[in-house]
Order: sequence, then C-alpha cells, then structure tokens
Amino acid sequence: MLIDVHAHLLTEGMFNRHEFWGPFMKVQGLTVGHFALGTKQPAKASSDEEAQANLLARMTHESRRKLMAERGVDKLVMSTPSHCFMYWAGDFANEYARVCNDELSAFCRKDPEHFDFWCHANLADPEAAAKEIDRAVRQLGARGVCVGGANFNGLQAYDEQLFPVWEKLSQLDVPIMVHGFNQSIYWGEKHTDDKFETTSIIGDCVDETLFFWYLICGGALDVFPNLKTYITHAGGMAVFQLGRLSELNRAMAPDSRNKRPLMEYMPNFYFDLDVHAPGLRRGVAEVVGADRLLYGTNFGGAYDHGDLTHGLGLSEEERERIRSGNAIELLKLDVSVPVV
Repeated sequence: MLIDVHAHLLTEGMFNRHEFWGPFMKVQGLTVGHFALGTKQPAKASSDEEAQANLLARMTHESRRKLMAERGVDKLVMSTPSHCFMYWAGDFANEYARVCNDELSAFCRKDPEHFDFWCHANLADPEAAAKEIDRAVRQLGARGVCVGGANFNGLQAYDEQLFPVWEKLSQLDVPIMVHGFNQSIYWGEKHTDDKFETTSIIGDCVDETLFFWYLICGGALDVFPNLKTYITHAGGMAVFQLGRLSELNRAMAPDSRNKRPLMEYMPNFYFDLDVHAPGLRRGVAEVVGADRLLYGTNFGGAYDHGDLTHGLGLSEEERERIRSGNAIELLKLDVSVPVV
C-alpha cells in the first residue's frame, strides 16, 4: 500500500472568497493579493475563467484517482496550498481557514477510501486557530493541521503565544504538517523584489528548518512532550545539518529553553524522502530511520521521481513502514476498506 501524505487541493469554493486576497486563478497564475505565482512558460489559458477551469479539472476526484492509479498511490492526504495560508490577511484569515476545512472535508467525504486531509488554521491568531483545529478534527475528520513554517505574520514558532495551539493538538493527539510558503506574499507590491521565487524555492526549506529549530529551542516539546510534527521536503535543511544544530544548540544558543539535548527530541519528528537524488534519500533514511519517515511527494506538483523508497537498501518491512505503515499509525487512517 502507498499513502502519499503531501498533496494539495483547491476547489471552486476556495476561490474568489475576498475582493483583494482572493485567492484567484488567473492567466498569470495563482494570485493572492498583489502576489502571483507565475512562470515564464507560455500562458495555457486565454482568460482567467479558463485558467481556473483548467486547474479545477486537475482537482476532481476522477482526475486525482487516474493519476494515483498511474503512480500506484492508494490514498492521498491533502492540504491547503501554502500560497493560500492567509496568515497576513487579518480577520479574513480565520474565515478562510473555515472555508478551506469545509471544502477539504466535503471533498474527502465523497470518497473516504482514497482521500483524507490536513486541516488549515490561522496561526497568526492562536486562540482562534486552536478552536478551528478542534472543529476540523472533531467534526470534519481532519487528521492533523498543516502549518506554514516558522513565521505566522510575524509570530515566530518559538513564541509561547502559540502554546494554545500545541496544547490543543496534544489534547486531540493529532500531528502537525510543516510546509514553508512564499514569504513575499505579504510584501505587498514589493513582492516583485523576491527575485527568482527565492522565498518559495529556497525559502520553503528555510521555513521548515526554522520550525524544527524554533519548536525545540522555544521549549515547546518540554511542555508538550507528545506533540508530533511531520516536516516536508526531507525536513528542509534540518536533517542535513542535524549535527551542527545539535552541537551548537547549547554552545551558541544561550537563550534556548530546551531542557534536554537536541537529539533527544528526534522521536517527536517525522520527515519524508522528497529530495531529488537517491543518494540524498539514502542519507535521510540512514539518519532518521524508517520508523520516522513518511511518503510525501507534493503529489501532482512540478515533478515525479518514481518510488522514493526504491534503491535505498531498505528491507521490504522498512519500505512498507515508509510507504504506508507510519502514516496509518501517526494519522490514525482507516484503511480497513480495500483501495486501488
């Protein structure tokens, strides 16, 4: 069985919710406020309406199941795209979190054999976020919450103001999924200063590394020792610089509040193998271990590298843990009904 826990979903009901923030699907790409996620490729639509229709056509149950069958994926766990997190959008951010969760839940309820979801919450407003996570998990069936890295409209992941969110997640016994986002979205018209989409292409990995660092250094895992976090893109840079982070946590970070050595918090974290070279994937598997790896690919995104567990020297038991077993346990997935 193969369960991909890193996939994103946009529905018609998630578009055009705010006159400025949108989000909108336009000819130049996904647009949020002044920001547009565009490329230099030729336009694939002649109008904004056609652009939205083209995107939504790839998001239907039928389209997703077809691509899943081609790639051997049995179940997807989907989340709101990181460009639409809305932490910077004031009161609308809380409203949009509710919209996303209602839409994600409705989509998954139509085919629970193949689809589950991570809820969205506005972590820039921790009290509201905790309430929305509670609703999404208890009433809508969310398996955890997807968050955007270290910075929630200026509120950093180490801040104790976020403790109500970590407390709620610990109470519900559901994990966090960490996915960085384009920090330039809230730069206003100056978003064009983000040359080469750096705050996404490189920044996502920076955000994800910072979340790992801040959650530990901020002492959250001493207060909430059962809190579990899955970090996409093989942990950003956290796994690759793990020795450095561990050694310098005490030597050069005197304000860190963690009560134990950094490496002792590793059981609180899960990672995936979403890096582009088998040699790097082998390194992640060796350092992290099969029991703390999930299968996540940004399903349907910009690239496909085949089976991420192939050729890593893993036993069949280890491969199955990564491909499905760990996700079933961590997210409490119901796979009693046969899937693809």
